[in-house]
Amino acid sequence: MSLFTQKMKMLTAVVLDGYVDAVVKALLEEGVMEFVHIADFQADQAARLSSHKEDVPQAAFSDVRSRCENLMKQAGMLLPAIGRKDLDDVGPADLDDFRRRLDKLSSSLSDLRDEQRMLSQKLLAIDELSLYVKDKEEDYLDLRCGTVDKAHLEDFKARMAPLGGILADDGHGALVSLTLKRDSSKVDEVFDRFAWTEKPVSQKEVREVAKAALAKRHDELQAAVDAVSAQVRERILAKKDSLEKMWICLRVNELSGQVESCFSHTKSTTVFSGWVPSAKAPGVEELIVQASHGKCIIEWTEDSEVERSKIPTSVSSARILAPFERMVSNYGTPEYGSINPTPFTAVAYIAMFALMFADLGQGLILLLIGIIGKHYYKTHPMAKDGLISRYLCSLLVFLGPASMFGGLLFGSTFGYSWIPALWFNYHAVVNGGAVQGLVQDVYDILGITIAFGIIVIFTGLVLNWINLVRKKRWLELVFDKNGLVGGLIYALGIRACYYFVDSGYQDFPPWPWLYAGLGFGVLMLFVKGPVTAIWRHRVLGEEEKMGKIVMDTVMDGLVNVLEIFSSFLSNTLSFMRVAGLGIAHVSLMTAFEDMASMTGNIIAEILIMVLGNVLVIALEGLSAGIQSLRLNYYEFFTKYFTGRGIAFKPVGLDGSRS
Repeated sequence: MSLFTQKMKMLTAVVLDGYVDAVVKALLEEGVMEFVHIADFQADQAARLSSHKEDVPQAAFSDVRSRCENLMKQAGMLLPAIGRKDLDDVGPADLDDFRRRLDKLSSSLSDLRDEQRMLSQKLLAIDELSLYVKDKEEDYLDLRCGTVDKAHLEDFKARMAPLGGILADDGHGALVSLTLKRDSSKVDEVFDRFAWTEKPVSQKEVREVAKAALAKRHDELQAAVDAVSAQVRERILAKKDSLEKMWICLRVNELSGQVESCFSHTKSTTVFSGWVPSAKAPGVEELIVQASHGKCIIEWTEDSEVERSKIPTSVSSARILAPFERMVSNYGTPEYGSINPTPFTAVAYIAMFALMFADLGQGLILLLIGIIGKHYYKTHPMAKDGLISRYLCSLLVFLGPASMFGGLLFGSTFGYSWIPALWFNYHAVVNGGAVQGLVQDVYDILGITIAFGIIVIFTGLVLNWINLVRKKRWLELVFDKNGLVGGLIYALGIRACYYFVDSGYQDFPPWPWLYAGLGFGVLMLFVKGPVTAIWRHRVLGEEEKMGKIVMDTVMDGLVNVLEIFSSFLSNTLSFMRVAGLGIAHVSLMTAFEDMASMTGNIIAEILIMVLGNVLVIALEGLSAGIQSLRLNYYEFFTKYFTGRGIAFKPVGLDGSRS
C-alpha cells in the first residue's frame, strides 16, 4: 500500500504493423496500461498520422455480448475467465453467425418464456388477492359462497379461470369464490349463466377456506414457475460450451478494438500511447519488445513533463481496505500526486463508529453477520445483493470488532455493564450513577468528542499542506483557508474557546499574543489578493487593474474570514453527534432494561431485551454508520480531498467481466 497515489509514466511506442496483434494481446494479458489518443498530448505528431478505422463498431460487439451474457445469467452460469491461451486461440468474431445462433437459442426458449410469463401473471394475481385477504381489505374483495349444477361444474370453473380468482370446496358441498371487486360485473355474468345459488354461511369460515385455497394455489403456481425455469436453464446449459467460447471471442475482440481505437498509423507502422504505473514500466517495455521481436521504438515521458490535471490517478491500497477504498471512490478520485485517503478514511470511520456504537455483544453480532454474509456471497456468486449487501458484509467485518473494542472501553455488553470498563462506564455516566476518573458527566463525554473532532480536522489540514507542497502550490499553502493561515487561526481559536469554557463561560483569554496571532492571520487573508496579483503579473504575465485587485482583495478577504470562523466552528461542533449517538445508544438500552425489569418475569425480560438489542443493532447501527460517513465526507474530506482527479482505467483481461 502506498501513502500517495502511484507515480505514472506515459509510454509512446512505434511498432511494425505485422506485430501489432501480438503486442495488443500481450498488453491485454498484462492489463496495466491505460491507452490514450496521441492527439490528446502530441497534436503536431497526430496531424501526420492516420487514425484507426474500425471494421466493426464497438457497440455491435457490446450488443451481442450483452445478449450472450443475459442467456448465461438465466442459466446461473458464471462468466468465464480469459487466459493467454484464449487470446492465442481467438480469431475475428463473426457477429452475423453469433446473432443467428443466439436467435435460434432464444427462439427455442420462446414457448417456455411464454408459459413462464403466463404463470408469473397468475402468481401476481394470487399474491394480490392474498395481500388483500391478509390485510382484511374487504372493499377490494368479492367473497361469495354458493352452488351450481354439478353437470356444468367444469364449464363453470373454466369460465371463472380467466378472472384470476379462486374456487374452493368449503367441505359442505358448496363452492367458495374469491375475486377482486373490480371484476364483479364479469363474475355476475358468469354466475347468472350457470345459475349460481348463494349459500348463507359465516364470513369468517369462508375467509379461512379462501386463505387456505390461496396458499395452496400459490404453492402450485410457484412450483410450476420453478419447473419452467429449470427447463430454461437445462436448454441453455446444453449450449454452455458454445456460449462460453462465443462470449470469450466477443470480449477479446471488444477489448482489442477498444485498444486499437487509440492507435494511429503511418504507411507501415502503428503508433500508440498510454499511461503506466512507473513501477510497471520496465516490465511493460520488455513485454512490447518481446511481442514485437524488437521491431519497435519506445519512448517514455515523465509525469513532470505533462500537465498534472491530465495524468490519471492510480491508488494502491491493501486489499483488506477495499470497503473504504470504495467509500473514497464514491466521493471522488484523488488528484494525481496527492495523499491516498483510504487508510486515513479507514481509521477515522472505524474510530467514529466505535465511539457511537460501543457494545461488546452487539459488536459480536455485527461481526457474525458480516462473516456469514461474506461466506454466503462467496458460495453463491450469482446471488443478487439483498438488504445486507456484499459491500455491507465486508464493512461489518471491520465495524463489528470496532464496536466490540468500544464495548470493552466503556464496559457495555448487550446493554448491561457486565464487564469492568477499561476507560469509563458509559452507562453510569449517562444514567447519573457513581463514577470515578476524569469523566464525570455527559458534558465530559461531549468534550471528548469535540477533542476527537479537533484531531480529525487538524489531521485533514496537515494532509492538505502535504498535498499542496507536493503540487508546489505555495500561495495556497500559505494563504488558503485550509492552508497555514487557516490552521493558525483555527489553533488560536480553539485555545481561546478552551480558556473561555474553563473560566465557566465568564472570561476571555487575557493573552496579547493570542489576539496578535489572530490579527496576523486575518491580515494574511487580505494580503492574499495583492500577492496573487503580483505573482500572476511576474509569472504568467497577466495584467489586472488596481480597482479590480482592491475589490477582489476586500471581498475575498471578508468571505474567507467568515468561512474560517463559521465553517471551522460548525465542523468542530458537528462532532458532538458522535457523543449524541453514543448517549442515545446507552439511553435506549437503559429504557429496554427498565421495561424488562418491570415485567417481573424472566422469560418476558429476556424477550424484551432480545427485541431491544435487535432494534438497537438495526436502527442505531445504521445511524452510526451513516453519521460516520457524513463526518468523513463533510468534516474530514473537505479539508484536504478535492476529488477532482481522473481515475486510472487500464484495459486488460482482469476487467473482462465488468
